[in-house]
Amino acid sequence: MLVVLVVVVVVAGGVALLRIGGSSTSRSTSSSSVQSEFRAAGVLSPVAQAPPLALRNYLGQPVNIDSYRGKAVLVTFIYTHCPDVCPLITSNLRVAQNLMGPATASKVQIIAVSVDSRGDTPKTVAAFLARHEMTGRMQYLIGSSSQLARVWKAWGVGSERDTHNPELVEHSGLVYGITGSGKRTTIYAANFQPSDIAHDVPLLASR
Repeated sequence: MLVVLVVVVVVAGGVALLRIGGSSTSRSTSSSSVQSEFRAAGVLSPVAQAPPLALRNYLGQPVNIDSYRGKAVLVTFIYTHCPDVCPLITSNLRVAQNLMGPATASKVQIIAVSVDSRGDTPKTVAAFLARHEMTGRMQYLIGSSSQLARVWKAWGVGSERDTHNPELVEHSGLVYGITGSGKRTTIYAANFQPSDIAHDVPLLASR
């Protein structure tokens, strides 16, 4: 018997179903088969092309998610002054890369998108990446409020500055897994297990 928890997730332009967990003695449907392959917290259904994502990184270089076709792409939304979730996500992504080994790590690109146009400057991003040993290991995209807001909207990401502490930003804390063909497929919670992403990267890259 298959046991699946279905959760409604707000994504760009509408609502998607997120299939989480479950165990089965039979693979009677294609969706259960897909879920059983991944170790992600959930698999989006239906799977659709990832929203556009084209910004400049903290070095001023243009980055477009479409240029990474053939690789798995992990997209997350963070900011450098974040006291908890963002350092956790970044550290776990570093551990996941280390678990993969060079061959598998070459099949993935990590992209972080700022949720703080004011606080995420080239200087603060450089310091953040150095502090978490991720310099050269992930793209960190920044931009103006309007540039970033367009991306947040396209990806269905919330971002709102804390009125009591302007340095803090309330935001979505997820990691999205994109396939080699550019489809947004898996979702990982902020406290994901690095081994789960290390396991899923080859599967994402091959699709």
